[in-house]
Amino acid sequence: MKHTEKELQSLKEEVSQMWKLVLSQLEKSKQAFLNSDIELAREIVSREKRVDAFELKIDSDCENYIALYSPVAIDLRLVLSLIKISNTLERIGDFAEGVARHVIADDCNKISTQVIEELQLEKMFDTLISMLSDSFVALESENTKVSGKILAKDDEIDTLYHNSIDILTNYLQSEPSFIRCALKLMLLIRKLERIGDHCSNIVEEIVFYVDAKVLKHGVKK
Repeated sequence: MKHTEKELQSLKEEVSQMWKLVLSQLEKSKQAFLNSDIELAREIVSREKRVDAFELKIDSDCENYIALYSPVAIDLRLVLSLIKISNTLERIGDFAEGVARHVIADDCNKISTQVIEELQLEKMFDTLISMLSDSFVALESENTKVSGKILAKDDEIDTLYHNSIDILTNYLQSEPSFIRCALKLMLLIRKLERIGDHCSNIVEEIVFYVDAKVLKHGVKK
């Protein structure tokens, strides 16, 4: 294996480690939210610093690789994609931390379980987790055939997000005392919707790297 290939493999491995950490953060944020688990939420917040550290190191290592080896074609596309993917993973980590902080605040856990079920928040979390793990497999296998399936899941997330506005509006008409909590819950659902957008951005980067195609502002929207 050439020295440059070893360096590239090392960069991919760093991104893989960061990805696994962010996926774990997202899974734990689901558990913390659904079980009102404040201890788990605190663990998520403390681990966010590791996510940030990963992003800084990957940025630096990718810049060094470009400066040292002047990559072209697919190698250059890979490095540029890894930089953008690590930036996007860091944003997803931020949103997972935001969910954890919502749990830690512990001042809005009295909204009825029926409303929580109507909002289909567990389904939202599960869809996001599968988007993030499927796109990880797509990068590892360099297989972009699943990209359409992953992008379609973002449409599901958008639908759940838009439905949540009507559900919470109807709920507040009968329970106006919960306005503050409903607004906080809406902010949390908005965070989940943004995670879906970021997962789509990652898929677009993988397609750019593997197939040299730009999906941004095209197929998706």
